[in-house]
Amino acid sequence: MNSEISLILRIIELWWWVPMPFILYWRAQELYLWWRQEVWFDKLDYILLEIKIPKEVSKPLRAMEQVLNSIWGVIYDPPGTWKEKWINGQHLISFSLEVIGIDGIPHFFIRIPKIHRRVIESCIYSQYPEVEISLADDYTKYVPQDIPNKDWDIWGNDFRLVNEDIYPIKTYSKFFEEKIEIKEEKRLDPVAALLEALGKLKKGEQFWIQIIAKPLLTEGGFRERVKAKVDKLVNRPEAPKQKLIVQGAADILIKGEPPGMLPEKKEEIIPPEMRLTPGEREIVSAIEEKVSKHIFDVNIRAIYIAKRDVWYKPRVKTIFGFLGQFASMHLNAFKPLAKTKTKIVYWFKKRRLYYRQRRMFAKYKARVSPLFPFSGGTYVLNSEELATMFHFPSRVTAPAPFVPRIEAKKGEAPPGLPTE
Repeated sequence: MNSEISLILRIIELWWWVPMPFILYWRAQELYLWWRQEVWFDKLDYILLEIKIPKEVSKPLRAMEQVLNSIWGVIYDPPGTWKEKWINGQHLISFSLEVIGIDGIPHFFIRIPKIHRRVIESCIYSQYPEVEISLADDYTKYVPQDIPNKDWDIWGNDFRLVNEDIYPIKTYSKFFEEKIEIKEEKRLDPVAALLEALGKLKKGEQFWIQIIAKPLLTEGGFRERVKAKVDKLVNRPEAPKQKLIVQGAADILIKGEPPGMLPEKKEEIIPPEMRLTPGEREIVSAIEEKVSKHIFDVNIRAIYIAKRDVWYKPRVKTIFGFLGQFASMHLNAFKPLAKTKTKIVYWFKKRRLYYRQRRMFAKYKARVSPLFPFSGGTYVLNSEELATMFHFPSRVTAPAPFVPRIEAKKGEAPPGLPTE
């Protein structure tokens, strides 16, 4: 017995390295690609634009959906060749939509590559001509960079979906119907509640919400997953696989008759789709509606920062209340991503909490995915879902006086006016 164990240990000692390349290959490939992408990404120059909303916003939420569709077309630029992806490091880039509150004053921001500034500004102005867009400093620079420290504390969390991302969340079409005859004061605006909460922050308190979105087309196989799920929900039979000539010949030899002589299956009079209950039919319709629009790879992150003398832990519920509005019990909802929340339950709690808080702050500043540098932690939302969470509410639906609004848009000089 001892000799057998010794032999096994000897084999492991001599040949342990043989399977290691196969075990580490995928992780090494991911790290290499991340390195090349970082080299390419460093050449991009991102800027932060602040959007000041006008006194009155008469456009429906569908207008913001159109803005996001336009941004999708501007930013989506996948690598076209093997060299562009693996040597140059070109990859799909993202932008971020940010709503923050500082000392009780809400702000709207969008972070984009500088090269696309003029085009994206035009996309926004085309739907919201009264807004004012200006270049802004990154607000994350104006808090202590060594946070948490003796004077400041921080809480943060990323959020994920409860169910598969093929199921949509509740969107603006479920909050109200966009009809001309419906009075604006009867509309339920999910952003209004968020602005109300941000407006109650005291001096020394800040709450940041960040929605990072990366345009997608066929990447990730989302549309294929949707088709497979819909087929399963409606009990649609799988399409017969095409057999090879050799397989057909083998069937003839084994079964003694050509495939054409096999008994045909009777077609059902009532198709599977017609047997769905109203609830099942609604789910299938919602899934197909989601995939019919432009899609984005998304992560939502929230941070609460405050001086310790004004720290108020219940403020963290702001983001839970905001995201809770989009919950649909039979479709989808949001929940915290356990891997990144700034809460430690056991083992070296103080030290581990400090490192997790530092990572959360660094990832927010860098606008990267939750599990960076590795993939994962993100999910697919479409333009309608994003527009529901990020848009400009009117004074009627968000009447809070602390929401900064411009009384009138700055006028422009008449075309053709001579200038010195």
